Amino acid sequence: MSTSSALELTEETGEQEPISGVRRALVKRLSDVICIPASQLPPQERHMAGDILVELLRDADISIRASVAKRLVMLNEAPRTILLILAKDTIEVAKYILEESRSLTDSDLIQIAHKVSGEHRKVMAQRRQVSDAVVDALVQYLEEDVVETLLANKGAAFSETAIQRILTVSRQHQPYVGLLCTRDELRPSHGLTMFWWANKKNRKFILSRFGVTREVLQQSCADLYPQAAAEGWNDAAVRKALQFIERRQRNRAAAERSEFDSLEAAIDAAERGGLTRYLSEEISYMAGIKPATGAQIMTDATGEALAILCKAPGLKREYLSKLWRSMGRQETQEDGSPDPLLREAIRVYDAISTNNAQTVLRYWNWSLTASLTPDVLEYIKKGVIPKEEEYGAAAITAALVFGRRKT
Repeated sequence: MSTSSALELTEETGEQEPISGVRRALVKRLSDVICIPASQLPPQERHMAGDILVELLRDADISIRASVAKRLVMLNEAPRTILLILAKDTIEVAKYILEESRSLTDSDLIQIAHKVSGEHRKVMAQRRQVSDAVVDALVQYLEEDVVETLLANKGAAFSETAIQRILTVSRQHQPYVGLLCTRDELRPSHGLTMFWWANKKNRKFILSRFGVTREVLQQSCADLYPQAAAEGWNDAAVRKALQFIERRQRNRAAAERSEFDSLEAAIDAAERGGLTRYLSEEISYMAGIKPATGAQIMTDATGEALAILCKAPGLKREYLSKLWRSMGRQETQEDGSPDPLLREAIRVYDAISTNNAQTVLRYWNWSLTASLTPDVLEYIKKGVIPKEEEYGAAAITAALVFGRRKT
C-alpha cells in the first residue's frame, strides 16, 4: 500500500511544474474560505487564506485569476491585497474588480488609477458610484474615452478642479461640450464660457439652460442702487456687480454722449457705411456692454451671439439683419436661399426672451471684462489660466475666451 509523500519545501519542489488540477482545486477551496461570512470565520483566518491565495495567483494562468476575480467581486470582506493585485492585472481579469468591487476604498482606486492602463481607467469610470476624488485622478490623464465615460456616468461626482480641467480642453474636443452641458455641476460661468467654442446644437442648449431671468437678484438688491449712487459709485466691484443685476440694458449716459441719437441710429450708420471700430464701440457702449465684449460678439464666426446682442437691448428683428449687413456678411446663398448662419441667428433671436437675453449678455460682459486686471492680462498673454481662488471665475472666463485667439 503506497502512502503519499510529505510536501518538502525545497528548491527542487519549487522548480517542479505545478499540477494544474490541484492548483485549480486549491484556489477554489481558498476562495471558498475567503467567501465564508464574517460571522463564521475569524478575520485572521480569512487573511491567512488570502495570503496563500496571493502566492498561488502570482503565476497562475489567466482563467484561474479571472475566476477568482469573479468570485470575490461582490464580497465586502475580501482581502484588499488580493483585490489590489487583481485590479492591476490584465483587463480581462481586472475588469470585474474595477467596475464592481465594493471593497475597494477611494484611496485604493486612486492608487490603482495611477498604475494601470487607460483601458483599466475606462472600466473604473463605469463604476456605479465614482467619488470626486477618484474622478480627479482619472481626469488627470485627459484620455478622451475615459473622460467621456465619466461625464456620461450620472453616478460620478465632479469637483470644480475636474470640471475646469475638462472645460479647458473642450475647445479642442466638441463631445466634451455636449456632455458637460448635461452635468448638474456645470455653473453659468462654465456654460457661458463654453458657448464661444460650442457647435450650433450645444450653443442652443447652453442658451436655454443659462438664459434665465434675474428676478430674485433684482428684487433682493433693488434698494442698494440709490445707496451706491449716493456714495458716487466709488466701489468698482459693487458697480460692476450691480450693473450685472440691474434691469435696464441700454446705457443712457453713453447714448447722451454719443453723436448718434440712439442705438438704432448707430446701427443704421453702420449699415450704410460698414461697421468700423468706432461704430462697434459706440454700439457696444449704448447696448450696455464694454467694447471688448462687443468685439467678441461681432467677430464671432456664427450669429447666435449677435442675436443676443440685438435682443437684450430690445432692438427689433430688422436690426439684426442690418448689423449683419454692416459686417459684410452674406444674407443669401448662390441659389437665393437665406444664408443658414443668418437664419439660425434669427431663430435664436425669436426663441429667447428679452429678459433672458439680457442675463446672457450681462454675464458675458461681466465675465469677460470685470477681472481684466494687469495680472490677468499677463496670464492671457502667456496663455495660462489663472487660479479661481485668487482671481475669481470671471478671470478664468476672460483667459479662456481671449486667450483662445492666440492658439
